[in-house]
Amino acid sequence: MSQFRPTSYRTLPPVIKNLLIINILFFLAQYSIQSVFHIDIINYLGLHYFSAERFNPLQFITYMFLHGGFTHILFNMFALWMFGNVMENIWGGKKFLFYYLFTGIGAGLTHYIVFYFQVSPVLHNINNFLNNPSLVDFKTFIESNNFQVISYDIQNHFNNFLTQYNNFVNSGHNSQALSLAVDFITQYKADFLNTPVVIGASGAVFGILLAFGMTFPNSLIYVYFAIPVKAKWFVIFYGALELYSGFSSSDNVAHFAHLGGMLFGFILLMIWKKNQFKNHYNNF
Repeated sequence: MSQFRPTSYRTLPPVIKNLLIINILFFLAQYSIQSVFHIDIINYLGLHYFSAERFNPLQFITYMFLHGGFTHILFNMFALWMFGNVMENIWGGKKFLFYYLFTGIGAGLTHYIVFYFQVSPVLHNINNFLNNPSLVDFKTFIESNNFQVISYDIQNHFNNFLTQYNNFVNSGHNSQALSLAVDFITQYKADFLNTPVVIGASGAVFGILLAFGMTFPNSLIYVYFAIPVKAKWFVIFYGALELYSGFSSSDNVAHFAHLGGMLFGFILLMIWKKNQFKNHYNNF
């Protein structure tokens, strides 16, 4: 087990310290900029869906430093320090930072790959209508379960549109009604893709939790500071809970992003383990 023994131990190693500082600064900036300038930086730095107008590849990094509230950042930073300081002391700063970013990026990828399959039927119907618009197809779409009002902006836009649309239809101006419907669906598609946004360090933190559980499977974690649970069972329980919640829950939590952080962490750990075995074998 000597490979897991750090040459020195710091309660707050440098990468963990800087990650904590950066997350706190981003958190303060979020609310300061919102309060003073009325600009929501989540629209720019949060991770949007790949085909959304607001998507930027840099969001795969920046989204990890934004949080949805004090409780969100508190639990993420506590877990980052609790498990991350051990792993950084073992791995060193460079290896730990690479793992942190890799699992965070993997979490975002996983979330939106799952999201792609969830919204494909909606986008398929939208694109079919835009390619061959008709009032019948439009009416069928907005009355179906595929038409989802997922934000206040979409709801407000739909209400304003519907009044004008019904006036055209009732007065027999079908061409104007159809033109208005096409404009609405075009804007609806953009809003529908722009609305989902992922923020938080949770995916990377779940990746670190997995690494801790695989490295120290029999170490005790005290749940609520009172209930001792072995790390391996703690990780398995959380993974199973996130999988169940991902399929059954309708809350605003990116459960598949958490699972993605664990999945990409597992893949990277297996690659490192394989390379370590090869290097060890080649030394004979």
